[in-house]
Amino acid sequence: MLIKLYVQNYALIKELDIELENGLTIITGETGAGKSILLGALSLILGTRADSSVLLDKNEKCIVEGTFHIEEYDLNEFFISNELDYETVITLRREINPAGKSRAFINDTPVTVNLLKELGDRLIDIHSQHQTLMLNDNSFQLSLIDSFSDIKQKSVYSETFLNWRKIKKEYSAIKEKADKNRADLEYYQFQYKQLEEASLKQGEQVELETEQEMLGHAEEIKLALSTSSNLFYAEGISILSMLREIKSNLARIRTFLPESESILSRLESGLIEFDDLAAEIEKLAVSIEADPHRLATVNNRLDDIYSLIQKHHVNDLNELIIKKEEIKDLINSIVTSDERLSELENLLEKEVISLKLISEEISEKRKSVLPEIESKVTGLLKQLGIPNAKFKISLTHIKEFTPTGIDQADFLFSANKQIEPENLAKIASGGELSRVMLSLKSLLTKNNNLPTIIFDEIDSGVSGEVADKVGQILSGMGQYMQVINITHLPQVASRGTRHYHVYKDDTDNSTFTRVKLLSPEERILEVARLLSGSEVTETAMKNARELLKAGIN
Repeated sequence: MLIKLYVQNYALIKELDIELENGLTIITGETGAGKSILLGALSLILGTRADSSVLLDKNEKCIVEGTFHIEEYDLNEFFISNELDYETVITLRREINPAGKSRAFINDTPVTVNLLKELGDRLIDIHSQHQTLMLNDNSFQLSLIDSFSDIKQKSVYSETFLNWRKIKKEYSAIKEKADKNRADLEYYQFQYKQLEEASLKQGEQVELETEQEMLGHAEEIKLALSTSSNLFYAEGISILSMLREIKSNLARIRTFLPESESILSRLESGLIEFDDLAAEIEKLAVSIEADPHRLATVNNRLDDIYSLIQKHHVNDLNELIIKKEEIKDLINSIVTSDERLSELENLLEKEVISLKLISEEISEKRKSVLPEIESKVTGLLKQLGIPNAKFKISLTHIKEFTPTGIDQADFLFSANKQIEPENLAKIASGGELSRVMLSLKSLLTKNNNLPTIIFDEIDSGVSGEVADKVGQILSGMGQYMQVINITHLPQVASRGTRHYHVYKDDTDNSTFTRVKLLSPEERILEVARLLSGSEVTETAMKNARELLKAGIN
């Protein structure tokens, strides 16, 4: 329920703040006073497009803010799924800055305009005089039918439908992928076989490259080692013989020079280390031999590895081994996908059987209440000034399962005796459509928890007893929900629980649209004005009091 509307800097509205209540709220005002401007402002928080042209002061931003009580609307799931904080009282706000840029908020959290619209559509339904909103909407038509029948199977159907759609989605995704991959299965198998036969091993590439480097420079390595070894062992002057001579010289003076003792000790340690080094170098020199055959083997192996790395667009052998496992997994997934597809086909078959059974039960329930709906709507239309009205509902099956079942509803209408009912939206005039919609929505209010509904002169073109009946219907709807009605008819205006008057406030330099909540005495005067025009007579005042008294009763 809309409990407060705040508008700032929109069209002719400088600033207004309206508090609303449940029941039927009436809005009246002279033509051009700004009633449509009020609806335009409200539509901003319902997600309609806007630009800087709506700004009254082009240097200030426009703000429209609606406060709603939503405890009875079952909107918890909406807030959870969109990661919004749920509260029983929420605020929808829209801002338009001077540059024309729009911002939207739910409870001060920035949201997209589409999300604002999605929530707004579940809180307010605006119905204008020539609007045929929902009359051709199958979900709306079925919801009206369902509101008259106790269809317990709907929740079971909904759960089954969602599960069926989930399985179907998985089946389609796997099948599409499997069909695509299956065409390349032989290629994947060839790739895997090639990698498998290559007998790839972790670290092999580095080992081979090291061995290749050594074998390619064997002669150079052997020469360097041999030369080094000779320097240790060469006859005459060699590293070891010189070190031993140094040791002998120091040994002769050790008794005369005590400081030489530590040098001798270090020299002996060095001799031991150099002996080991000489032996190690000699051993390496002996082990190194040029091996053209082994070098060719290593080169061929590395060529194979490099070729595979390039073919599979990887950087090294380790990534190539990972690629091999990925191809193996892909082959396995293609093979196993057939098994999963078979499982899903069985599950789909079971779900289809369940959906068919439940949807047919729902269809029978719907068919059973059609005579009651047709009778009630036809009766209301006759009271609303269409004496020869005929209203029928055609319910047919469709091939595909939908979230609401397998039914397609078609509302049929005729205003003349000799004409059989045809599609409502095609045959009915604007006034007839408005009365049909009023009848339908008045029936829905007694069976559904609907949001706020706003009628924009839905009573246009009627008068007298029909106008009084429109007022009664709107008042009746107000017992179950919040109804806001913009009207020019005194018979309708007198039925409201609250009455707002929209007027223009002219000053020397500007004109503003303002809204005032009428007191009981002011309300009498406004209803009298609707009865007699600009010149309010005593008779009109008396009639206004009678209408308001009848409206209250």
